[in-house]
Amino acid sequence: MLAQRTRNKTAWRIGAAAVLLLVTQEFTRANDATPPNVVLIFCDDLGYGDVGCFGARGYQTPHLDTMARDGIRFTDFYVASPVCSASRAALMTGCYPERVSIRGALGPRDRTGLSHDESTIAEVLKRRGYATGMAGKWHLGCNPSQLPIHHGFDEYLGIPYSGDMWPHHPEAPKTYPKLPLIDGDHATDADITPEDQVTLTTRFADRAVDFIRRNRERPFFFYLAFNQPHVPLFAGDRFRGKTERGLFGDVLTEIDASIGRVLATLKENGLDEKTLVIFTSDNGPWLSYGDHAGSAGPLREGKGTCFDGGIREPMIARWPGHIPAGKVCREPASTIDVLPTLAALAGAKLPERPIDGLDIRPLLLGEPGARSPHDSLFFYYANGQLQSMRSGQWKLLFPHVARTMNGQAPGHGGIPGKYRKLEVGLELYDLDADIGERTNLASQRPELVRELEKKADAIRRELGDSLRKQQGTAVRPPDRAPVRSGA
Repeated sequence: MLAQRTRNKTAWRIGAAAVLLLVTQEFTRANDATPPNVVLIFCDDLGYGDVGCFGARGYQTPHLDTMARDGIRFTDFYVASPVCSASRAALMTGCYPERVSIRGALGPRDRTGLSHDESTIAEVLKRRGYATGMAGKWHLGCNPSQLPIHHGFDEYLGIPYSGDMWPHHPEAPKTYPKLPLIDGDHATDADITPEDQVTLTTRFADRAVDFIRRNRERPFFFYLAFNQPHVPLFAGDRFRGKTERGLFGDVLTEIDASIGRVLATLKENGLDEKTLVIFTSDNGPWLSYGDHAGSAGPLREGKGTCFDGGIREPMIARWPGHIPAGKVCREPASTIDVLPTLAALAGAKLPERPIDGLDIRPLLLGEPGARSPHDSLFFYYANGQLQSMRSGQWKLLFPHVARTMNGQAPGHGGIPGKYRKLEVGLELYDLDADIGERTNLASQRPELVRELEKKADAIRRELGDSLRKQQGTAVRPPDRAPVRSGA
């Protein structure tokens, strides 16, 4: 009996040791695994219908379409605000823009910028050992101390704000200062001309390609933020006059070709299966510009509104060997989810300050049955107004004044048409059945409206709502640069 107990005890110890060894090996593999490289591509004013696989017409986007065939396409992917700076703040921090006090589109003389107390994607990944770089439009503070290299990026080439905030643009105030091209935090070209603008898409892609080659031996994060197809439109010499869609189609063709160069560089350097590439944009099309604007496809309205045409964007992600080919995700997700998802993939710590985004790895990796981790998503615009929310298949709009081009003369040749005011009531839409937000069901589903309003009240307590003159309890201040002499 004693011998039997001894044998049992020995067998138990051997079994426990084996289990411990397996657990230790799995833990070691998980922690020693090289985190993925990340290339995050962000366009400017690109509509839901402006990519081939989302229904674009009059031009082709073969490289983006191939990305979608090789990876996953999100049909219900949202930005947090329908305008430049606020949307980019949400992408970089994983927070609703109201939480970090970045609203609207910051101007060239604005002192406001993203607070240095907030953590960007670059800072989160840099702490994990990543090389970090950016090329393109920043628009989160134009003062030298507010530029990307002071927010976690090792290097930066780009413009500090939109290309129309520029005295050469026919619709811009002539009081605008010259638009600089920045390298690091110094201007290498103090006055970008129209001739310079023609080269920017290619120059930004050149920097991405060069960065990838220089950092191929270590994990890297590169943020490629094209300043197109935001007006004024510019396409390189090789692309002008090549599409049925005119200059807008030429611009998208050049963007697609530039993305093709980035993908080819990854493959040439043996990084294809080591790199997650994400493509999306900051907000919907600027519809008043007519033939110089993109398309929201089947969605309603565009930039500057919290209808889906202003906030739902094409999103494509590719990571061979990790994301199954040809997947389509129809679950709601958002740019606020990019930071926590990349942090999880990299094994990096989340920011210490509260954020709003959630880890969407099950969606991104195409796991069967994966569901959105969000109960609701909320959309602010126009100086702190909570204008709409999405919860599951349901979209609720709150009473406010929006804008529309319906019934208006369209813009032409880079000169915009004029919006008219649109009075929005309390409006409920079933997006599964009514993607164009045409049939208001609020009067038919009062109990659902009340349920959604309770969820909206919870975010109002945190982030406020100027429509109700309500202050939020969890709003954090932005950075304020010192007043510059002569400003």
